[in-house]
Amino acid sequence: MSTIVVVEFTIEPFVEGEPGKHVNAAIEAVRSMGIAVDVGPFGSSFAASSDTVADAVKALLTAAYSNGATHVNIHAENQA
Repeated sequence: MSTIVVVEFTIEPFVEGEPGKHVNAAIEAVRSMGIAVDVGPFGSSFAASSDTVADAVKALLTAAYSNGATHVNIHAENQA
């Protein structure tokens, strides 16, 4: 049985109001999997099933680091 996992993330370098290619590419990588991303001013989040969350986080990390990210902070929480 699959549960929902909420993933909150921030990607650095961080420039308020100018997310940069490293942030936009990571968000698009998750969205391309059919997962909605809530983009906030200081961090973003998405919810995915436990069956797909690992692939979404992998896509996010790959896109972020491939496009110049220096640090990615991820927090994941099971929504029981």
